[in-house]
Amino acid sequence: MTSTLFFKPRPSSTLAEIAALTKAELIDPSQGDRVITGIASLDEAGPMHLGFFENLNYVAELEQTCAGACLVTQRHEGRVPSHVAVLRVKSPVRAFVTYARHIHEDAMRPMSGFGSAGIAPSAVIHPTAHLEDGVIVDPLAVIGPEVEIGAGSVIGAGSVIASGVKIGRDCNVGANTTIQFALIGNNVLIHPGCHIGQDGFRFIFAQTHQKVPQVGRVIIQNDVEIGSGTTVDRGGLRDTVIGEGTKIDNQVQVGHNVTIGRHCVIAAQCGLAGSLTLGDNVALGAKVGVNNHVTIGDGAQITAMSAVKDSVPAGERWGGFFAKPTKQWFREIIAVERLLRSGAAPKSDDGKNGERG
Repeated sequence: MTSTLFFKPRPSSTLAEIAALTKAELIDPSQGDRVITGIASLDEAGPMHLGFFENLNYVAELEQTCAGACLVTQRHEGRVPSHVAVLRVKSPVRAFVTYARHIHEDAMRPMSGFGSAGIAPSAVIHPTAHLEDGVIVDPLAVIGPEVEIGAGSVIGAGSVIASGVKIGRDCNVGANTTIQFALIGNNVLIHPGCHIGQDGFRFIFAQTHQKVPQVGRVIIQNDVEIGSGTTVDRGGLRDTVIGEGTKIDNQVQVGHNVTIGRHCVIAAQCGLAGSLTLGDNVALGAKVGVNNHVTIGDGAQITAMSAVKDSVPAGERWGGFFAKPTKQWFREIIAVERLLRSGAAPKSDDGKNGERG
């Protein structure tokens, strides 16, 4: 259920106001003055809550809901119980998110973990660092020489911003994050426990491995979001770049010299090896691994838990281990299943049954 402890309560809204905000049609206009005080999932909603229905997997929750109102498509509005006000809309989930963003602005980006403003007395800030007005620095954060931080940014407790780092305006750096050798744009959200700008994993491998100096930077453009526990290595001879509007989930590894395009979506626990390139609008499912020096073209999608060792053309959808076009991958899976159902057993090289006695 939505939290009344951690997020500020918001003023109530009438159904008429919600309909106007979400561009929905209130099927019974006489209910326009009915008051809604919050949002909830259908199975936990009460008479004062707004819910939404879009996925048939949750039809039982819809039929049993106690919600006061529900956003729903015309196709499914007949499933809504009679005591629930119907808000007809083309995309219920988008409309629901529109309203949720409206009433819960404080959940959109983390602020000071201590509810404070300004610079905490225990923060350590080098005299040559430059912080614009309105920067918040939480306790025990460390800000090094020649650092620049723009107005409206928040530096979480225990974070370390190393020498020369530049952070734009309205950014959030979560607690216990380290940033070095990096230039960061505006409105960038970095969740707690991230490590950005450490050197990449590159050695000349021999009996005694020789470390290769990594002298590049990390460039993070505007409106990027980086999830908790993610690591971004700086470049070797060129920069590691994360393009504008890209969203990265928790526990992702971005290797040195990686270039990520604009508006990409990278789900949890992906591993991006060094010197690979993602085009714009690429989507990687959870636990995808991508080999070094591979290029994934604009708009391509990789299904979860795939291993990509070859470049992927723009706009294609690949999956599997090793990844290939999904239609080919599915055909191969079906062929193997048919082979097993037929009772045929694979043969060993000597023509005998592959089973060991």
